[in-house]
Amino acid sequence: MSPKPSELATLIAPVADGLKRMRETIAHELREESPAVREMVEHVGRFQGKQLRAALVLLSGEATSNTTDEHASIAAVVEMIHLATLVHDDVLDGAEVRRRVACVNHRWDNQTAVLLGDFLYARAFAVSTDLSSRLCSRVLAEATRRICVGEIEQAAGRYDFDAKQERYEWVAGAKTATLYAAACELGARYPGGRDEMGSRMRQFGWDLGLAFQIIDDCLDLTATQAEIGKSVGTDVEDGKVTLPVLWVYARASEAEKAAIRDAYTRPGLVDRVGELRRVCKLDAGVEYARRRAESLITSAIASVRELPESPARTSLENIAGFVLERSW
Repeated sequence: MSPKPSELATLIAPVADGLKRMRETIAHELREESPAVREMVEHVGRFQGKQLRAALVLLSGEATSNTTDEHASIAAVVEMIHLATLVHDDVLDGAEVRRRVACVNHRWDNQTAVLLGDFLYARAFAVSTDLSSRLCSRVLAEATRRICVGEIEQAAGRYDFDAKQERYEWVAGAKTATLYAAACELGARYPGGRDEMGSRMRQFGWDLGLAFQIIDDCLDLTATQAEIGKSVGTDVEDGKVTLPVLWVYARASEAEKAAIRDAYTRPGLVDRVGELRRVCKLDAGVEYARRRAESLITSAIASVRELPESPARTSLENIAGFVLERSW
């Protein structure tokens, strides 16, 4: 059974003070005189759920004996970038619900949501330029570039049922694992040097983030909105062929392949995931994807097991388990 929110809070307890300062920084930096912007910022603040990426900055610093007074600010920058990606992702996916509240694009409109996401990016990078080292700005600027490239490549690959698993993982990694990797690298490297430790923690974050995205893609096919608190079935509706479907499609007969394509593309079909489940053995694909996520988590845990024992290292290991077993 997946950890509940209260149990997740226990996992990140070693950096609770840093997360508190991170949240205070975000609240301060997102203050705005515009009533319209204030309303939207307050609304999007309700999207802050797991705060895993911010916690990873702080835990990676603690686990590698590299915590500085600026790590909480770095965590705030990472979290604001993550919030911006959520707002933009909901536009791309046509999602209606996140964290059990209306998405910005659904509460207002797509134009407003895009502008709010841009506002969040701008504030994040403004904070990064006030830090004593430019490492944070450099790493997160490159991470943001890769996230955008991943999203563009994903859009360009809609309805590509013959895509290889390697391409799926490259795209999934670029758009999701990139920020996890950057968070862990910054925790271990900031303000500079420590390249070997930064590389180790970056790999941990990459494996963790890719596993997170694979599990997310599985939940989009198997969970309900009530269970995970956000819109589901959006990948199929948007023509995104994720790992479970790729695996099933590659092993399907020609008739089954045609039925899978029809489930994605037939005009007016209300329940595309339900139709997909009816015409193919979707559960087998989900099981394969979960095994791939498990192998990534095994690799991630191996990366941090070589660090000295500490509450922070234990938390990193347990968070890896949470990512694999989560249902929300």
